[in-house]
Amino acid sequence: MSLLEVDGVSVRFGGVRALSNVTFHVNRGEIFGLVGPNGAGKTTLFNAVTGVVRPTTGRICFDEQEIGHLKPHKRARLGIGRTFQNLQLFGAMTVLENLMLPVDAFARRGIVSDAFRLPTASFEERRASERARATLHLLHLDGIDDQRANDLPVGMQRRVELARALCLRPKLLLLDEPASGLDARETAELAEALPRIRERFGTTMLLVDHDMALVMRVCDHITVLDFGEVICSGPPEVVQKDERVIRAYLGEEVA
Repeated sequence: MSLLEVDGVSVRFGGVRALSNVTFHVNRGEIFGLVGPNGAGKTTLFNAVTGVVRPTTGRICFDEQEIGHLKPHKRARLGIGRTFQNLQLFGAMTVLENLMLPVDAFARRGIVSDAFRLPTASFEERRASERARATLHLLHLDGIDDQRANDLPVGMQRRVELARALCLRPKLLLLDEPASGLDARETAELAEALPRIRERFGTTMLLVDHDMALVMRVCDHITVLDFGEVICSGPPEVVQKDERVIRAYLGEEVA
């Protein structure tokens, strides 16, 4: 059964067509790859799914509910999480504080309970801390709880951002170039972590990345965009041999 359905989605910015009649479905429990050359429309599609931009035409359904009218925070409450191509950590905060922040944002607590240290506030704070530490452990990030995010190398920051997104236990996690800035060892660790996350939490993932070896290794299904249009969709072994995909990445011979 599909968890995410993108049907005939087009996005225009003035006279610029970013997406044109894009259609694909992501099944529950799937690691789904979305790839294409620079400017193909991948990040625009992520923004459409998360509510940052409104599609010009088409519809987006999540968990059997049409979500085109919902604001980003309401989509997050439904179970849509995201990482970003450009790191969005709070650099002056510790790793643990970064991970606790999204859990606190959706907690059942308020100004009064915090001011008077009511049991609800203490419970929610403890719950956020325990979930953050458990997520760090899952991603083999034990021991960096008290380090400031800005003091970590880029590869470690990428994994912390992934951990923060997982703290909300999303049904669907959108990963925007999670291997960007990683070396070969860190990319291999990411490739091992994604199936482990799916097994542990049942998380469905929509992955955008230019590291085709990573995409081919971890994805069950891949859709390829070029100039805002779907040019190929299928399992990795089919996509990597498709002539349209090869031309999109390598170009065509000039006679």
